[in-house]
Amino acid sequence: MSDRILVVDDDRSIRETFQHHLGRTGYEVRVAASAEEALSVVAEFEPALVITDLRMPGLDGLALLERLKAGGADADVLVITAHDDMASAVAAMKAGAYDYLVKPLDLDRIEATLAHCLHQRALRRHVHHLATAAAEPFDLQTMVGRDPRMIEIYKLIGMLSGNRATVLIRGETGTGKERIARAIHFNSPQAAEPFIAVNCTALSETLLESELFGHVRGAFTGAVASRRGCFELAGTGTVFLDEIGDTSPELQAKLLRVLENREFYPVGGEQARRSEARIITATHQPLEQLIQSGQFREDLYFRLRVVEITVPPLRERPSDIPELVEHLIGRLSRELHRDPPLVTRDAMEVLQAYHWPGNVRELENTLTRALVLARGPAIAPEHLQMGAPDHPGPASAAPAARADTLDAVEREHLCAVLERTGWNKRRAAHLLGVTRPRLDRLIARHGLTGTKRDTSGHEA
Repeated sequence: MSDRILVVDDDRSIRETFQHHLGRTGYEVRVAASAEEALSVVAEFEPALVITDLRMPGLDGLALLERLKAGGADADVLVITAHDDMASAVAAMKAGAYDYLVKPLDLDRIEATLAHCLHQRALRRHVHHLATAAAEPFDLQTMVGRDPRMIEIYKLIGMLSGNRATVLIRGETGTGKERIARAIHFNSPQAAEPFIAVNCTALSETLLESELFGHVRGAFTGAVASRRGCFELAGTGTVFLDEIGDTSPELQAKLLRVLENREFYPVGGEQARRSEARIITATHQPLEQLIQSGQFREDLYFRLRVVEITVPPLRERPSDIPELVEHLIGRLSRELHRDPPLVTRDAMEVLQAYHWPGNVRELENTLTRALVLARGPAIAPEHLQMGAPDHPGPASAAPAARADTLDAVEREHLCAVLERTGWNKRRAAHLLGVTRPRLDRLIARHGLTGTKRDTSGHEA
């Protein structure tokens, strides 16, 4: 929902301009011709941003802003104003508007403002997540599995909790790499210090550098104030960098400096700052191949790989599935405010037979759906929907013939999602849980081609 924008203006040309330009940029845009219409759209659309004109017939933009704030809408508000509306703009800012845009509208300035607003919004949610995580100590009982390889990982967690060694965690997507990083941190003497997780694929290179190292005022468009980055905010805690293999060579060089000298420079800054944070990284990619192709620095690889943990995929430890199912059903039932159902023997056999390309994350999603579908006291095979949503049910759980390599499995899954969405890259990226730039890189890496289609199946 972070890319949903609602535009409110009684001027049709302005609505159409916003819808065309922002839609082409990649945002999901809805429009409303009045504040009254906007209020009826907000609850269903749940926008991250509302862009509203100040002067409109009926309720004006200021009244809309006040209604949104009073109703607890989780949206930032940008107001559009003419030069003679500056007093109203000031009133809107006092009422809680994020910023205002002055007519005539400059599309480049609008895009920069929106990007900055969404970035700040993501940071607020990130800080809230960190505060929540810090308030709830990590419980090792949530680490589930009796497979011998998992037992060895538990031993490593215990040993690493007593020192500050740099750790590289490897494993397929959804295997729980971040959970292992949290276990190391929250069972160490630095458990009271921040644990900051950063997904290196979720932000552009510029924003990722700012996220990690901070920036000084004026360092780039939208940098209206200086901000500290994760390495400074973490103190003596832990910075967890997920999908480290997707970072650029330039950023890798700066990470190497942090590891070697404990120094970094904020974006646009000239004075070095120090970091005492522990670094834990994770990747699902074969870093050795990235080194050979020149996409990853070998010296950084060795610095990150002081201790290496490899998490086995779920399909290689089916004996752990019953214990995982019991643990997840207990937690999910509490979240859904219902009594935990039993899992029938047939359903458990289906769960153990499936190959789980999405690993524990996919298992959790499958059980969540089953808890919603199973209104009775038991989860049966008909309540299980694995694989592509176009082919639900237990039949999809049969171990089908499939490619042996992770790269081939990734390609097959990527093709399936792109075909299911008619090559709508925004929808495909949302379903895959990746950013649009990451999706474009995956498509290029696997050499895929396709044409976006409309809902009727015709080429668009």
